[in-house]
Amino acid sequence: MSLAIRKEAPADVAAIEAVTIAAFLNTPYTSHTEQFIVNALRKAGKLTVSLVAEEGGEIVGHVAVSPVSVSDRTTGWFGLGPISVLPEWQGRGIGSALMQEALRVLEEEGAAGCVLLGEPEYYGRFGFRAEPNLVLPDVPPEYFQALVFRPPLPCGTVSYDKAFNAQE
Repeated sequence: MSLAIRKEAPADVAAIEAVTIAAFLNTPYTSHTEQFIVNALRKAGKLTVSLVAEEGGEIVGHVAVSPVSVSDRTTGWFGLGPISVLPEWQGRGIGSALMQEALRVLEEEGAAGCVLLGEPEYYGRFGFRAEPNLVLPDVPPEYFQALVFRPPLPCGTVSYDKAFNAQE
């Protein structure tokens, strides 16, 4: 496998949308709007990090990172997701490679931390953990997790960009 992780290019938009749709097609607990979210974030200029995984000239994965707001007015925090890998390429470490590179870029660019909504067992491998003082309303607290690059950990309610409400 000759996987390459690189920044999104303008010519990648259609492939990113196709990967995102395919990755979430048969996933429970989703509204199936992930591709709309990525497009809305891009249109709003809020894709702080947008990386693709490319194998043999084909885009097989994507990760998006965008700024989040914390009610205590802490700055420098970002939300990771959606992260997508084509179903036939899952289980080969592509999602992990995208995660590691996205986190590396965030930390290198001076981010204070990153949050995500996801499976605790999986994301715990990357250092994410549920933090009782950092809340995303209406989700089970164990699934909303944070990774601190620069302390202190904020205390408050997290809000994602309005692009996360995109329906088309």
